[in-house]
Amino acid sequence: MADFIKNFKKLSLDDISTVEASVFPELNQEQKALASQFETLATRVDESETIITLNDSLRPKTFIAGNVASKADLVVFKAVSPLARKWSSAEDVASHRHILRWIDLIQNVLVEVEDKVVVDYDILLPREVKEKKKPAAAAAAAAPAAAVSPAAPAPVENAGDGLRKELTEEEKKAKADAQKAKKAARAKAKAEQNAQKAPAAAPVAITPSMVDIRVGYIQKAVKHPDADSLYMSTIDMGDAEGPRTVCSGLVKYIPLEDMQERYIVCIANLKPVTMRGVKSSAMVLCASNENTVEFVNPPAGSKPGDKLFFETFDGTPEKQLNPKKKVWEALQPHFSTSENFEVTFTEEGKEPKKLVNAKGELCKNSTIVKADVK
Repeated sequence: MADFIKNFKKLSLDDISTVEASVFPELNQEQKALASQFETLATRVDESETIITLNDSLRPKTFIAGNVASKADLVVFKAVSPLARKWSSAEDVASHRHILRWIDLIQNVLVEVEDKVVVDYDILLPREVKEKKKPAAAAAAAAPAAAVSPAAPAPVENAGDGLRKELTEEEKKAKADAQKAKKAARAKAKAEQNAQKAPAAAPVAITPSMVDIRVGYIQKAVKHPDADSLYMSTIDMGDAEGPRTVCSGLVKYIPLEDMQERYIVCIANLKPVTMRGVKSSAMVLCASNENTVEFVNPPAGSKPGDKLFFETFDGTPEKQLNPKKKVWEALQPHFSTSENFEVTFTEEGKEPKKLVNAKGELCKNSTIVKADVK
């Protein structure tokens, strides 16, 4: 599944209706039935029962059909995400916590969305309590007994004179409400006490300085022994431990001879992933459009391990990006190339920042303007 996510090119919302199910991993019969069920439910997501069903179904699963992505994830995402943008209160987030977790995954790995659903992971939510049901055997055994046993007496209260009286419906309701209010007050007091003991840390802003961008030198590249679309490269990135092994899905775009003994730009602090049995410890940065993929080239005279950064973001990179914080997923959509082939980072409403080395020399691709960089 990790290989599929790594190589999947994110789709726009407009592409969802035309994408073929065959581009996703094959589902078994049970998974197909589940996917079909939720594609049908996606036509009536405005009904509260549908949302409850979807949230409960996603409780133990990563995707709609289980632990494998399918077209159903895209169909349901397109239908549900407009509703999710309105879920901002703590009560809303608590009621839809599993849907929101799933939405955050889909919009970061499968769908290209300009205005993403914002998921606040710092919000304090009550512990989720799942109702326990009687085992089927116990319920079956209890049924005959109930048929012959006398009716259970109604709740009673001590009348104060040694006798006991039956509570009215109003008294039962008042007693239940009082117990609920008492429980809620205890929970609120405990939450306030915890907040005073450990004040919430301010969220850390995600910036390009968190990404370790370096010059790399491909010493040798070969075809991956177990994956037709992958190269397996030995790349010197200036590490004291020596070169790293890096897998790249470039077989369809770049000839093997062009992968030998050349300087490239690498992302060095992504979490290593195993690709068809080979541990890949970095990523080669490329510019691409619909038809072409080409390397991002470091400045002339670069050496393996030279630091690269976007202008004004010359900070200390994190040792390894935390996948749960989705730093790379948040930053990469802002990477592109200019009319002059310069690699830039562009935030909305701000001037593009160019990818440079310590001398201010530029990193460029070769032929594609306004390209995606990833």
